Amino acid sequence: MRHGKAHSGYHNKNYVLPLTGPMAQLLNREPGMSATVRVRRADALPVVIRTWQNEAEILRAVRAALPHVPECLFEGNGFAIHSYVEGVPLSSVCGNGKPVDTLLIGEIAQLLAQMAQVRRGTLPGLPASWPSNGQDSQGFLQTLAHCADQQIRRANLHAFGGLFAALGIPEDALTRFAERVPVMARRPYSLLHADLHRDNLIVTYGGHPSLICVDWELATYGDPLHDLATHLVRMQYPGDQWSEVIETWVRAMEGTRPGAVNGVSKDLRHYVAFEQAQSVYPDVMRAATSLDESFDQKGLDEATVVVRRALAAAQAPLRLRHLPGEAEIERVLFRWRISRGEARKGLFSSFVTVPWTPDKRVPERPDFPYLAVQGALHAEGAAPAGRVFKGTGHLNSVVRVPGIDFPVVVRRKVKNVFRRERSFLSEHAVLKAIETSRVSVAAPRILALGESYPGKYRKDSFAIHTYEGPLDIDRPPNHPVHGLLPHEADRLVDQLCALKGVDYTKLDPAAGAAGYSFYSYLSDQLVLLVGGLPKESQQLARQLGLPDAERLRQILARHRVSDREPTLLHGDLNPWNLVRRDDALALTIIDWEMAIVGDPLYDLVRHMHLTPTRPEIRDRMFRRWERLLPDTHTRAWQQDWRVYRWIEIVRSAYVDLDRLVTGASLDAPNVRRAVDSYAMTLAAAIGSLGLPARATANPHLARALA
Repeated sequence: MRHGKAHSGYHNKNYVLPLTGPMAQLLNREPGMSATVRVRRADALPVVIRTWQNEAEILRAVRAALPHVPECLFEGNGFAIHSYVEGVPLSSVCGNGKPVDTLLIGEIAQLLAQMAQVRRGTLPGLPASWPSNGQDSQGFLQTLAHCADQQIRRANLHAFGGLFAALGIPEDALTRFAERVPVMARRPYSLLHADLHRDNLIVTYGGHPSLICVDWELATYGDPLHDLATHLVRMQYPGDQWSEVIETWVRAMEGTRPGAVNGVSKDLRHYVAFEQAQSVYPDVMRAATSLDESFDQKGLDEATVVVRRALAAAQAPLRLRHLPGEAEIERVLFRWRISRGEARKGLFSSFVTVPWTPDKRVPERPDFPYLAVQGALHAEGAAPAGRVFKGTGHLNSVVRVPGIDFPVVVRRKVKNVFRRERSFLSEHAVLKAIETSRVSVAAPRILALGESYPGKYRKDSFAIHTYEGPLDIDRPPNHPVHGLLPHEADRLVDQLCALKGVDYTKLDPAAGAAGYSFYSYLSDQLVLLVGGLPKESQQLARQLGLPDAERLRQILARHRVSDREPTLLHGDLNPWNLVRRDDALALTIIDWEMAIVGDPLYDLVRHMHLTPTRPEIRDRMFRRWERLLPDTHTRAWQQDWRVYRWIEIVRSAYVDLDRLVTGASLDAPNVRRAVDSYAMTLAAAIGSLGLPARATANPHLARALA
């Protein structure tokens, strides 16, 4: 599909046409000769790193070392005319994934080696951000990562930022990648093609030379190992051919630029990791925009496979903690596409909002009718990155709905995430109970509950809450991550005490019954949690000196806690579940999915365990709490609060260890902070259990945990 036809790449449309007489005379060519007209696509997404903007300057610099590359004959406004290379793309005779002939591999290696002969002085000027040291491999890879963040991720943030966030790609993923680039061997910089795949390698008809590389618009100047890495990945060689390609490249480079092969066996993997890391952004964007043309189940299936594959490849280099399953990816893509408006064709192209079914447990509200629910679901997929928050169990998208004067958050449970700590009460029922009780507790209001999505994965449950962050929803919510200020500590205690005014009997009728012991309930749940840990987590726990489930049950049974009148508890008062506000209440309490009914002392102590709390703030909260609640809710708390603190330390020793082993929820900030201090948690748990500290057989394990 080369001669006489249009060939559309992602960045350019290429038209191969014979030169007319006047045009041939203007270009100093023979009439009838073929030329390639390259037209920059105005609708092309910025999905590549560009060092230089003018391909013609690159081609002029290359011709001395590679005389057969296309020549730029004319430059116009948004287009250029190049000499035509007679031949066929390698992709048409040897498709992606197929092994490449050994002789061709040798030719490709020679092309890459010849590029090293292009003199730096003939190339266009480099950006100011480029490393000044022409052999700094670490600096070059860090520069590439920052360029990818700026030119690809940031350039597409408005349209795709929320999509990246919903798929679990952190905003700072590439920045953190750059920070982790290690010191590498020094290699002299050279010209790099940076996009040498099968479509850009032309197998000539005459055979002299056998191969010519075209499409130089992404060329750059830097560590030649980057060119080898991008070539290996984009050529899609079979896995067993990589070593042959690398060895052939090394031999070719040793003949022209011996310094280029320094540290190749150790450093190549870092450039391969970068190629896999940065590719997740263009791959996701291309897959998503492909739904413009085929928004049906087949198109969704194909886009889902592409995104899943890209996320899997980028998972290790970008340290993505949660890899969504196909059902979750498909739903995210569907919601994103719906939010963009009508598609051109396909089964779902007529949808203007996400089809949904209401859950009658939350009836239609006058202040948020079903029409508003449709508006929220429509806006959900278009929420920008700064309004999409992925926690340990939920994907939260903050949106505004036309006709509604307050922002809302659409909450969806993250699939394939298993929480070790079980929840027992329905969050919507808890929020409804708080609202109807009219107590002075700042909590979200439940506005709607339902299921959406018409595809093959039917059940995609959602809830819509009032948003409790800043009125300017583009500003992030402010959480007391470093602990509460004195007035905030007072207001939190006030709200916890006010929860006694919520009728908990409708939420948990068994709570507070004769013979019910909240401490026994906590102990049983912890023993069940430990017994249900994966084999790997249990094995490591034993190695570190933590008791198994049965032994833990015996230790827990040694303690007793006084009976106190139960109330509704939040159950997970970590700082990220508290949002600062500018009124008398000071804090809003969000994320009630771990709510339980039990001893009010427990909520206060668990908060102090999860949040940095200075001794004077702790004492202030205890004194106020004791003063505001009747004796039936507080008696003997001075003896019992340390038991609750102890059981929370022990719980964290198991839960955080399991997170370290499985990688579960490590992208959530409260989890990240907990596991970062795991060595101290483990030591405190072992000591409080009255067990001897055990020296691990592997000293590397001990150092890693510290």
